[in-house]
Amino acid sequence: MPVVSIGLKPALERMAKDVDILFDTWLPVPDDSRAKLYEAMRYAGIGGGKRLRPMLVVAASEVFNVDRDSAMRAGFAVECIHVYSLIHDDLPCMDDDDMRRGKPTVHKQFDEATAVLAGDCLLALAFEILGDEATHSDPFVRAELMAALAQASGPAGMGGGQMMDLEAEHRQLDLPAVTRLQRLKTGALMGFCLEAACIMGHIPPENRTHLRGYARDLGLAFQIADDLLDVEGDEAVTGKRVGKDAEAGKATFVSLLGVERARQQAQMLVDQAIDHLRDYGEEADMLRAIARFSIERTH
Repeated sequence: MPVVSIGLKPALERMAKDVDILFDTWLPVPDDSRAKLYEAMRYAGIGGGKRLRPMLVVAASEVFNVDRDSAMRAGFAVECIHVYSLIHDDLPCMDDDDMRRGKPTVHKQFDEATAVLAGDCLLALAFEILGDEATHSDPFVRAELMAALAQASGPAGMGGGQMMDLEAEHRQLDLPAVTRLQRLKTGALMGFCLEAACIMGHIPPENRTHLRGYARDLGLAFQIADDLLDVEGDEAVTGKRVGKDAEAGKATFVSLLGVERARQQAQMLVDQAIDHLRDYGEEADMLRAIARFSIERTH
């Protein structure tokens, strides 16, 4: 059943189950000394998260009638990248967090070396999935997917944003700098989700402008919501430590704009994201619902 026809909450619940099944299928625990590594990868991947990124890939793919199995595999690949980034982000050398998704972080549950390797292997798994012929029959599509995900994950995308975030602890950033940081750290992977649908749907680059604009505004709105949750959220609901940005002295949208202006900015960005979809009909309703959800969520 198409996700547009079943509503966002049931679609996210279905997505969570489907992603868990994929992690379980791709990561059987071997009967050798690699077992702990696989267990750590499964621990990080199964049973947690909003699964918003694979949901974005599937929802955008419906706009272009892309096969759902292909969309799911591309969505699963980006979720592997996302989970790897969380494992590494939680390490003592980075954000030094003890809790993630309501349970101990991977380096706390296992050890730091295992956590590093688990993240590394999830990164590799993402490209193994995209390179698999079962993801798409066209090798040029598979190659473009891998190139796009590499760019979104690396120094020109998420990785670069994470470096800027680390540096933000030692220097005062203004609003344009924070915006650029978050467009890389959070927005780049979301941008890939829309780009993946366009690639699989054989949409030429010049016709991807509206969806790129949607992804850009959605990513910033999502991050502002995260910043608000770090100030106002309940740890029992968010499943992770709150107030850490203020403790670290980092500039955020909330620290620079204040709570009310930040909330207004997030709403404006959601409205803009939805407006980018004005040329699409009901086939884009799930994308519109995801945009609204991005600032209404509690975790």
